[in-house]
Amino acid sequence: MNKDSRIYVAGHGGLVGSALVRALQAQGFSNLILKTRTELDLLDQRGVTLLFEQEKPEYVFLAAAKVGGILANKTYPAEFIYENIVVQTNVIESAHRYGVKKLLFLGSSCIYPRMAVQPIKEEYLLSGALEPTNRPYGIAKIAGIVTCQSYAEEYGDNFISVMPTNLYGENDNFDLERSHVLPALIRKFHEAKHRNQKEVVLWGTGSPLREFLHVDDLASACLFLMSQYDKSDIINAGTGEDISIKALAEMVQAITHYEGTITWDPSKPDGTPRKLLDVSKLHSLGWQHNISLEDGIKKTYDWYTKNELS
Repeated sequence: MNKDSRIYVAGHGGLVGSALVRALQAQGFSNLILKTRTELDLLDQRGVTLLFEQEKPEYVFLAAAKVGGILANKTYPAEFIYENIVVQTNVIESAHRYGVKKLLFLGSSCIYPRMAVQPIKEEYLLSGALEPTNRPYGIAKIAGIVTCQSYAEEYGDNFISVMPTNLYGENDNFDLERSHVLPALIRKFHEAKHRNQKEVVLWGTGSPLREFLHVDDLASACLFLMSQYDKSDIINAGTGEDISIKALAEMVQAITHYEGTITWDPSKPDGTPRKLLDVSKLHSLGWQHNISLEDGIKKTYDWYTKNELS
């Protein structure tokens, strides 16, 4: 990409999209195409087609997606599979039709089998059953990968797919019904502290192991891959390190200065026992993360207190 390349960031207002915009602007890319959902509903095929026809983007970061944690996935499975498949298909088809030079599709570690060997290598895709709690979302993301690969195979399009691990950071969703585990923990402990609650009840046993990548690190990896990677084979993006949900909760508790107790509710689902990505492929290309989990949570909590509560 050149500094004056026309770059479309689909989903620029979300967690990943906003991080991509910050990273692009920091590196001097100023010719960005950004449309809010009010300006363009990506579920509208005609509207998406018109955008590509009029704006003629050269590069596309496809970060638009409907995302959420266990509760949201369980409550809205039809919305998760329908909206994600339609949005990504509309963008990918228009990128092909209007000759986009390169497209980067953001997938998810939810594409991998629930009981995959750890750490999870890219070739484990479609080798086993998915985690039931987010199966519709995982299938939608798999469909996006296969769509990109199919366009590359049939038409020679340079469409690549990146599989990030669990993400967090600035502009995350802190809605307790729809959020992922880390922003939910930040909000729960913060509110419990200000309400002088003696106890915070958390789902499950705390035993599952999870990997977390700050969204600014993901944005860095995406810009790196946009310039260094041209294969349709998927590539993982993560830290290569994991932590138990129990230890994570205790870390968030300390950072938010909540002094009460944590109670675990084992009647609620834990989700996948462990999910750690093998990031050796990305490391071999020369990229590694820079933000530690503790520093990343501190940055995220600082942003939350300054923005979500205003």
